[in-house]
Amino acid sequence: MSKLQITLKRSLIGRPETQKKTVQALGLRKLNHSVVQSDNEAIRGMINQVSHLIEVKEIQA
Repeated sequence: MSKLQITLKRSLIGRPETQKKTVQALGLRKLNHSVVQSDNEAIRGMINQVSHLIEVKEIQA
């Protein structure tokens, strides 16, 4: 099963509360912070909502 490395690349200042909560739910805390999440439909949906704020790389687990 593949994993996704997600990095927060843009600031959350001035963003709607829903986008802030989505980034927090992904496990990202501050700028340039990276997390590894499993590749599933729920994570992909969250990534699509905040794709303009994050960078995603696929890694093999």
